[in-house]
Amino acid sequence: MPASTHTVTNQAPPLVGYDVFAADRALGEAVDRHLDPELLQEAREELSSLGRTTGSAQVQEWGALANENPPKLRTHDRYGNRIDEVDFHPAWHRLLGKGVSAGLTSAWTRPGGHLRRAAGFVVWTQAEAGNGCPLSMTHAAVPALRTDPALAAEWVPRLTSAVYDQELRPASLKAGVLFGMGMTEKQGGSDVRANTTEARPLAEDGTYALTGHKWFCSAPMSDGFLVLAQAPGGLTCFLVPRVLQDGTRNVFRIQRLKDKLGNRSNASSEVEFDGTWARRVGDEGRGVRTIIEMVAATRLDCVLGSAALMRQAVAQAIHHCTYREAFGGRLIDKPLMRNVLADLALESEAATTLAMRLAAAYDDDSEQERAFLRLAVPAAKYWVTKRCTPVAVEALECLGGNGYVEESGMPRLLRESPLNSIWEGAGNVQALDVLRALQREPGALDAYLREVGRARGADHRLDGAIKNLLTELADLDGIEARARRLVERIALVLQGSLLVRYAPPEVADLFCASRLGGDWGTGFGTLPHSLDLATVVERARPVA
Repeated sequence: MPASTHTVTNQAPPLVGYDVFAADRALGEAVDRHLDPELLQEAREELSSLGRTTGSAQVQEWGALANENPPKLRTHDRYGNRIDEVDFHPAWHRLLGKGVSAGLTSAWTRPGGHLRRAAGFVVWTQAEAGNGCPLSMTHAAVPALRTDPALAAEWVPRLTSAVYDQELRPASLKAGVLFGMGMTEKQGGSDVRANTTEARPLAEDGTYALTGHKWFCSAPMSDGFLVLAQAPGGLTCFLVPRVLQDGTRNVFRIQRLKDKLGNRSNASSEVEFDGTWARRVGDEGRGVRTIIEMVAATRLDCVLGSAALMRQAVAQAIHHCTYREAFGGRLIDKPLMRNVLADLALESEAATTLAMRLAAAYDDDSEQERAFLRLAVPAAKYWVTKRCTPVAVEALECLGGNGYVEESGMPRLLRESPLNSIWEGAGNVQALDVLRALQREPGALDAYLREVGRARGADHRLDGAIKNLLTELADLDGIEARARRLVERIALVLQGSLLVRYAPPEVADLFCASRLGGDWGTGFGTLPHSLDLATVVERARPVA
């Protein structure tokens, strides 16, 4: 045997074997704050169970395996029959099955369901983000289907089931199903009104034959899909089952799987319809209005997913710096590194706090909260998802060269980080949606101002930011060119208001000083050094 050349020292242990939920103080406090006290004990037990599963070495290994072995498309069987199936590594099925059984598709059917699901989604995404796509779309399909009571009665119980059944067979024979969706086409992208897929009415009322394509169809192994197509009455929403009631495969030709930057465990595809059987959802010509609630729910999941990725990146960075020593002491105790970690922790907590406030509004479902969500969801989607990538980059850098190596898991977080900003409408789409809400729905701005106004008088920097925002909002003419700046301020003021009300003083003080008061540089690690950075870092440290 060769002689040993050195002893391995000064390496951080893997961050495994811990409760991901219990270690996240901001998330736990949000659950305590927004959930009905009568539901709290049960919810916390469920979330801690999921947190321990997420933090286990086994599940972390599943996440790595699912990404190292991405899905494969099989267009034909050995005899030349068209089958259009996607094969996944067993780790993917284990992850997806656990997500379904943990209630991540059943928010609509239990008290406090949206908040509980949101917290679970943040926890579970930290194990592996790719399986969040089918979980999100299955969850979000429910409000669209509820526009048709007959369809809802048939499909919603299976969509909200805790049973994962991966077999392709008629939905009526399954205890649980998954949904995908297909809206965008080559020529239109986010402009779905430019879609060309044609829907021709069939003899049976409400049924159609679709001919056309979808440039991005997510989760093509699902049991059903919500798609948009041009019916005689205009752009309409349709349900396309993967397998027909008689057991035959619907015409659903998967042309190829996308070779993506990240999100590699999940299949995204290009599909073609050629006489594909579909059932109308909602009225003809009202496809966007029918599907809009699904879009809103998936946009919230983009916020939740980005908050989860940020949390995991920050947890890994702080964990590494807790154990790693350099220049005579622990990295976490070095003033400059502490500034970086505190800045990252601040961004992560602000994202989590905002995301959970939005989830709580879904459970309330009052007119006031619906108006609030109309403005707050696209603003949060714009801002939180855009902050995810710089957080992932800086957190990776905290690990030095080790963070650039695949085994650390940080490159996977980095590759995943831009996705939520792109999915369900990129930045300009969200900014324009905020403008539409401001111009057409005055109740949305009133609800937003009422929300941020609850913290007025508690911090002079927040008060100043609210005043400046009102000045910007006073003139909406020609505002499109400055829409991004306006939406950024809307999101930051909302985050500041929530942190002033709910976060520890050290966190709120730092946020208001840096994000609202201007005492901040252009990169992470530029917080005012005179404030309490150590407490903010310790609050974000995951205790394994």
